[in-house]
Amino acid sequence: MPLYTCNVILLLMYQKKKEKLYIHDLVDDPALAYPSWYLLSSSMKNNEILHGALIALHSFDFTWYEHPKSFDDIFTMFDSGLFPIFKEKYVVGFFGGKMMYLEPNGWKSMPATADLFSLKEWLVC
Repeated sequence: MPLYTCNVILLLMYQKKKEKLYIHDLVDDPALAYPSWYLLSSSMKNNEILHGALIALHSFDFTWYEHPKSFDDIFTMFDSGLFPIFKEKYVVGFFGGKMMYLEPNGWKSMPATADLFSLKEWLVC
């Protein structure tokens, strides 16, 4: 077997399998219907803390959330394994020293825009 074929087979073996988490599995009648699913690793798909943030986001029930008083509030959530919400449309996580937001196809690195530095754009609990 050629070396290239072996490398491709090994790469496919070690890639983490991603699964779809459907919002209708978490929220019966979501106020925010898009996206209707997220592509996540199996550990993230089963993460109940992430489920809570997604339920709050898709039901627009921010009862437990408030605007942070400082950026320390945001990083305290990250340190606790919790997920703040950005602009009332993205769940944000902190992985490998990077802030990432959740899109339908998975976690994406957050670009450093002016909105990122505005505390009124964030919700923490």
